[in-house]
Amino acid sequence: MQAMMLKALGGPLEWSELADRAPGPGEIRVRVAACGVCRTDLHVVDGELPGPTLPIIPGHEIVGRIDAIGPGVETLRMEQRVGIPWLGHTCGVCPYCIGGQENLCDRPLFTGYTRDGGFATAAIADARYAFALGEVGGDVALAPLLCAGLIGWRSLVIAGAGKKLGLYGFGAAAHIVAQVARWQRRSVFAFTRPGDAATQAFARRLGATWAGGSEELPPEPLDAAIIYATVGDLVPLALKAVRKGGRVVCAGIHMSDIPGFPYRLLWEERQLVSVANLTRQDGLDFLRLAPEIGIVTQTTRYGLQQANQALADLRAGRFEGAAVLVP
Repeated sequence: MQAMMLKALGGPLEWSELADRAPGPGEIRVRVAACGVCRTDLHVVDGELPGPTLPIIPGHEIVGRIDAIGPGVETLRMEQRVGIPWLGHTCGVCPYCIGGQENLCDRPLFTGYTRDGGFATAAIADARYAFALGEVGGDVALAPLLCAGLIGWRSLVIAGAGKKLGLYGFGAAAHIVAQVARWQRRSVFAFTRPGDAATQAFARRLGATWAGGSEELPPEPLDAAIIYATVGDLVPLALKAVRKGGRVVCAGIHMSDIPGFPYRLLWEERQLVSVANLTRQDGLDFLRLAPEIGIVTQTTRYGLQQANQALADLRAGRFEGAAVLVP
């Protein structure tokens, strides 16, 4: 197998040829057809997340077909198309797992962070955390659904049922969530980098009622806001934008420090909450609905050996939607 591997934090990914790996008990091996490039991959590469396994193959939006099955796997079959998400393994016995909060497991493994991911021609995965994808849709189009879509879905559910929804940072997750929210007959208000007319126009093409810079107030108070950008300064701005009793959801796994702000922004029962990881039920719920919604992902393709360029382009905001590596 070939892979783009991170050997030193902050360094470039290195092209590596590795011995083929066999799945162990409860595992499958997937022949990777496409793997999305997520902002969390940047956090891993930059050393902004604690305790990564090194060396590591990044990538956690994997679409591929099963080409080897380990002992004890009975729910999946050879050549079946599956998706492999960020949450790659949980212990099943800690209080969070037992209590239905496996996204908060005390001893998890994360794809592309603490177990090898999909910037490769093949990947090993825990069969319990592989989602059957069926045959509708192309591999590249489906890849962003495995994180941008799943975390977007979880954050949308946590945001509540309000009809006026603000999205701060209009990248891979927001461009999917906007389509879900419009299908749910909500009004979407898109917030971008100041002066980013191209992204604002992109948001309007996806049905946003309004699009403007992140420092602007929307034309009417929001019921809820979701922050996808990793910028802590957006939290007070979002609190200003939501109505009394409104909710602000921080959807990233990493965010710069939130600055101090006056209590009056939080008062009147506004809520500030975070999203952590996902559950398998999130995946089942979202992936069952995605074909009905008719989500169209905006993707930019890169070859596997172009992974460093894809990461650089993501960092600089050089594309709309999501980047996807195709081995």
